[in-house]
Amino acid sequence: MRLKQCILFSLVTFQLLAQQSATEAYIKKWHKVAIAEMEEYGIPASITLAQGILESGSGQSFLATEAKNHFGIKCHLDWKGGKVYHDDDAKGECFRKYKNAEDSFRDHSLFLKNRSRYAGLFEENPTDYKAWAKGLRKAGYATDRRYADRLIDLIERYQLHKYDLEGFDVDEVSPEVRKELYVNVSANHVEYVVAREGDSFESIALLTDKKPDELLEYNELRHDAQLKPGDIVYLQPKRRKSAREHKTHVVKEGETMYSIAQKFAIRLEELYERNGMYIGEEVKPGQSLELR
Repeated sequence: MRLKQCILFSLVTFQLLAQQSATEAYIKKWHKVAIAEMEEYGIPASITLAQGILESGSGQSFLATEAKNHFGIKCHLDWKGGKVYHDDDAKGECFRKYKNAEDSFRDHSLFLKNRSRYAGLFEENPTDYKAWAKGLRKAGYATDRRYADRLIDLIERYQLHKYDLEGFDVDEVSPEVRKELYVNVSANHVEYVVAREGDSFESIALLTDKKPDELLEYNELRHDAQLKPGDIVYLQPKRRKSAREHKTHVVKEGETMYSIAQKFAIRLEELYERNGMYIGEEVKPGQSLELR
């Protein structure tokens, strides 16, 4: 019994590794095409890649291999090209067939751009992959209720959002928007900006010549972190201790260890260590913290 479990575990592990390898190969092969489509039509490269991975099984599905169809696009009444029939929501459904996969990527862009049901997507920030993923699900691109979550998971697992920066022309950002993104300096001599409505780590990175991963690291956040208007976003690493004028802090209602670390530009781990607290422990209103 134990031997069978070990064999089964090994097979599952092998399959997962094989799928990961296929996905990485797919990204390597098609990311430049996705970036080119973003430059032409404004669809996030990360979204195009994630949809391609999901809909085509990383290029290994029947539709991808037999019809060069990477996005599961069905024939519809206006389609004049090749066709292939395959079971999906119903038996023997008609899907578009292409001469090559590049044509599939271009048709995917045109499919979204030219249909009114997807018009709202193009009002979103082209680096806000989460808004695009949710918008696709809302517009009915797929029947899977978890479609948006699955796209977002792929984008974050394989860091596909980095390709959005290559496909997004920073010169398209209006001078008005640039002026509004003021760079401040904290009392602890760390540069920061204050997030506005619609800002993302990608958009802030574009306007400050930083990388999204750098901003996440400086602000001690994970890749799935979301910005809210008013959030402090540091553009440099935070300090080990606070400025001289802020030696201690009395915790106010609603404050957390993280919000305090952000407020005073102190590294969160240092704040915990300085106060003899374990990582993850939270503070209470009225509690006094040592900041330096």
